Amino acid sequence: MPAPRNWLLGLAVAIASAGCASTNAPEEESARLLREREARIADLEREVAAREARIETLSEQVESGLPAVSAAPSGMGTTRYNQIPGGDLLPPASPGECYARVFVPPAYETTTEQVLKSGATERIEIEPARYETVEEQVLVEAASERIEVIPAEYGWVEEKVLVKAASSRLEEVPAQYEWKEEQVLVKPAHTVWKKGEGPIQKVDSATGEIMCLVEVPAEYKTVRTRVQVAPATTREIGIPAEYKTVRKQVVTKPASTRTVEVPAKYNTVKVRRLVEPARERRIPIEAEYQTVSKRVQVTEGEMAWREILCKTNTTPDVVRRLQTALRSAGHNPGPIDGIVGQETLAALKGYQQEKGLATGGVTMATLQSLGVK
Repeated sequence: MPAPRNWLLGLAVAIASAGCASTNAPEEESARLLREREARIADLEREVAAREARIETLSEQVESGLPAVSAAPSGMGTTRYNQIPGGDLLPPASPGECYARVFVPPAYETTTEQVLKSGATERIEIEPARYETVEEQVLVEAASERIEVIPAEYGWVEEKVLVKAASSRLEEVPAQYEWKEEQVLVKPAHTVWKKGEGPIQKVDSATGEIMCLVEVPAEYKTVRTRVQVAPATTREIGIPAEYKTVRKQVVTKPASTRTVEVPAKYNTVKVRRLVEPARERRIPIEAEYQTVSKRVQVTEGEMAWREILCKTNTTPDVVRRLQTALRSAGHNPGPIDGIVGQETLAALKGYQQEKGLATGGVTMATLQSLGVK
């Protein structure tokens, strides 16, 4: 059944709204309130579940045609209060009026409370150190020793300096030659055959001539040749040393050193001397409080019977006026068509939650708040 679920949703929204209003409370208080609200939500959920089951039972009984029982609470007349199956009493009603169980949100009021803004503490002030300026002799250069160098003393002397050492050179002695004549064999002695007569003859059988063997003596030629009498050689010729008289500077007294004492140096300077060190001074600061406003729940949310519009007591004209009023209040009901659709119900619920009205149906209190007659 959608109506109980709408009541539960409205209840959750209302409790959440109440929770948002108390965010300025101290953290411990917020945690405690949150636990209480969670427990309350759980109780309401159980109550809604039980009432849904009860409504289901009553619906079955109504559909079965069970007659309504008229009764009134003690001390009241029996003509204006009706008791429906299940024991619930409907408010005094006239013919044509419709009632439904709706969720009446909890009532709140704004209270003020003094809360701690900042705890008691203390402020620390630093008193600076005190100094004075005095004159002091400050060592700028310690006593030391300085070594002075005594230069060497020089004199001039003349000295024969060897410019070129004694040496020798080799001189070539050429070879000696003379001319000689000698007989050189040009052609050795030999024999040849010549025509003629002699003791030894040879007759040429071919020509019949007589050939004689004649001895030809050797031939010589007188040749004049140049003959070496003594070979070429060398001889060493001595070269005496060469000297030059030079004037040069010589050390007559070598360089030396001596130690000179350098006294310490002092300067008179102004010195900033600590007279009294810095110290702290603790100044107590009282706790600071502030006044905060918070929403406090006065009454619990509950399910109650309220007069509503239904098919029995409404017309499309009334629905159109309702839709127009919702739109003027800043809640979009969809088309102004005289039909209570989902958009109209959503806009209605938003308006009821905004104004803290009962949710779950088009109650007469909502119509009065919107100015719809």
